Amino acid sequence: MKYPSFLKIACCLGVCVVFAGCGKKFDPASGAVSQAQVVETGNAALVSVEKPEQYPLATAGRVDVPDRLNVTGAVFPDISREVPVISLANGRVVDIKTRLDDNVKKGQLLFSVQSPDISTAFDAYLKAVNDEQMNNKAYLRAKDLYAHGAIAQSMLEQAEDAENDAKADLVAAEEQLRIFGVDKDHPSPIVNVYAPISGVIIGQNITNAAAAGVTLSGTATAFTIADLSHVWILCDVYENDLPKVHLGQQAEIRLDAYPDRPLRGRISDIGPVLDPTIRTAKIRIEVLNPGILRLGMYVTATFLSRQKVAHAVVPGTAILHLHDRDWVFEPAAGKQFKRVEVKAGNMLPGGNQEIISGVAPGQQVVKDILALEATLEAQ
Repeated sequence: MKYPSFLKIACCLGVCVVFAGCGKKFDPASGAVSQAQVVETGNAALVSVEKPEQYPLATAGRVDVPDRLNVTGAVFPDISREVPVISLANGRVVDIKTRLDDNVKKGQLLFSVQSPDISTAFDAYLKAVNDEQMNNKAYLRAKDLYAHGAIAQSMLEQAEDAENDAKADLVAAEEQLRIFGVDKDHPSPIVNVYAPISGVIIGQNITNAAAAGVTLSGTATAFTIADLSHVWILCDVYENDLPKVHLGQQAEIRLDAYPDRPLRGRISDIGPVLDPTIRTAKIRIEVLNPGILRLGMYVTATFLSRQKVAHAVVPGTAILHLHDRDWVFEPAAGKQFKRVEVKAGNMLPGGNQEIISGVAPGQQVVKDILALEATLEAQ
């Protein structure tokens, strides 16, 4: 709830400094220079009421909760789910079907390369076919001659070995064409490259007419595809806070873009090396991506420590929520109440709310902030 009128009243009680002049003031009668006077008019944190007993007080209770550690981080791809896309055939890119940031499916055509490697591989295949046919005929002839006692067994064995070698060369040539994705019955100098996995293209290193292949200069990776169904969140945790985290610990992830959609993650790694400048370690959190996490997003991760701390508990009606800040009023000397800024936590059963800082267990606060506001407005 917001209380604009109450804010106006509180601001009117601020400290006002009245200057009789700026710097030094000249007195024409005496010719002397007099000093400026400073007058204090009040304290913005204090409000006065005639009958403070009309506003019941509540004594802050206590609740022991796991210590919370909040850290900031960013979204990164899971490197185990990143796959480079390369062309095994060297050549020139003649057609690109996708581009950076596109979503692709496994088996989808990404780009095509015109490659002289295909001519070389097909030539080796044709020669392997001819060699196998010739060696097969020689082996059959030697087998027939040996059956009639015309040649020695060693000559038959040589012919058989030559036939086996020719078959092996033919199989290797066929496999080379298959790796390139070429149909041996309908060869083409164009090699198509398909997506090895489904995901998002997060890196592109080729353009039309560019060179592609594993033996050419530059990077061999044409595209990089990442499966973003699971992502990493990398956070920096200060050295003093490292005892509050451990492997397998659950973390609550909140996004600035979707504050009402918290996510859950798990710590999968705690960096063994500290940053020597800021004394932090990298914490890696694995998170299932429901489709809202984008690479580079900033997030806030909250860890619940094994250690517990004592926090104050006050009625929810005692807290003033104003411009993303929380306040309570404590009794002060005389007929006054003091405004104190607090950090509110989770809502608790019975209409109570946790106070993380600003109020300690056992302290008293005004139980109903609305009643106090109504009186101040009437004044």
